[in-house]
Amino acid sequence: MQKQALFYTKEKDQVRCLLCPRRCLIKEGQAGFCGVRRVVRGELYTENYALCAALQWDPVEKKPLYHFYPGHQILSLGTYGCNLRCSFCQNWSLARGRPGRLPGRSVETMLTPAQVLAGLQREGSPAEVVGVAYTYNEPFVWYEFVLETARLLHEHGYRNVLVTNGFISREALEKLLPYIDALNIDVKAFSDSFYEKYCRGMRHPVLETVELAATSAHVEVTCLLIPTLNDNPEELAELTGWLAGINPDLPLHFSRYFPQYKMDLPPTPIETMEKAREIALRKLRHVYLGNVDLPGGSDTLCPQCGALLITRRYYQTRITGLEGNRCLACGACINLVAGPV
Repeated sequence: MQKQALFYTKEKDQVRCLLCPRRCLIKEGQAGFCGVRRVVRGELYTENYALCAALQWDPVEKKPLYHFYPGHQILSLGTYGCNLRCSFCQNWSLARGRPGRLPGRSVETMLTPAQVLAGLQREGSPAEVVGVAYTYNEPFVWYEFVLETARLLHEHGYRNVLVTNGFISREALEKLLPYIDALNIDVKAFSDSFYEKYCRGMRHPVLETVELAATSAHVEVTCLLIPTLNDNPEELAELTGWLAGINPDLPLHFSRYFPQYKMDLPPTPIETMEKAREIALRKLRHVYLGNVDLPGGSDTLCPQCGALLITRRYYQTRITGLEGNRCLACGACINLVAGPV
C-alpha cells in the first residue's frame, strides 16, 4: 500500500530521502537502499504503509525489555525493509523481503492504525497488555505507519515500543519520540569499521539516537557479540563507559551470536559472554545475557543491596523483591517502569 512519504526534497529530476543518515538520492521508478521508499511521478512514496508481515503477542521481555512493565504482554508488529544490511542479520527474511515474496511467509495482512487499536481493545486480548512493539524488521523504514499508529495508541493510553537499529535522522526521530515510551536500540559494535564492513552503515548516528532517546523515553541497549569481530575487551569497555556516561542504570543486553544469513562464524563462546558481562558491570548496574541459559544471566538484582528483584528464564518472569520500582529489602529506587498500564 503506497502512501506519500515524509522527509524528502527534490533535486532536479531526482528525490533525496531524508529519513535516515544514508540520504539516498533516488531516480524516478527506483527505490532507496531500504527497498521500501520509491519515487513515483517525481514524489517519494512508502510502499509498506499498513502492510503487516509479522504479528503476534509476546512477553515484553522478548524485545528484550527487562525494565519496562516486567511480566506484561505486548503486541508485536513488523513489515519488511531495513536501512542497514548486516551480514549476520537474525531477521533477514523480513529485512530483505518484498511484498508477495517474503521467504518462509505466505500471509501478508493490511492493517490500519485503527485496526491495531481495535485489536488491543478486543475481548480476548491478554489482560496485562502494554501496547505495541514495532519490531522484527527495522521500524524506522515503516515510519509513516508507526508515527500514525503510535499517535493514535498514545491518545488511548497504550504504550509504544521501538526495537530498532537506531539509524535515523535527528529530525525524524524528534517528530516520533513524543509518542514513544520505550526503545531497545541495537548498538552493533563500538567501531566505525565494523559498521561500514558488516552493516554498510555508520555508527555515529546510532549513538546520537541512544543519547537523544534516553532524554525522553525508557531505553535499553542490545549488542550481539560476534566472536573476533566486536568482542574485544577494550572495545566493550569503551561501549559500556559511553553508556554509563548517559546513565549507569541503563540496562545493557549482550546476546549470543549464532550463524545466520551470510555469516558462518561459530557461535559466541560462553566464556566470552561471561567476560563481557564482567567488563560491563564495572560501569553499568544492570547487564544481561541473552540467547543463552546461564544461571542469573537474566535476573535483576538491586544495585544497592544485591537483593534478588526479578527472576527470568525462557521469558518466564517472576517478580520477587519489588514494590513498584522500589527494592523491598532496602527501599532503593530502581530504573524500572512498573505498575498498572
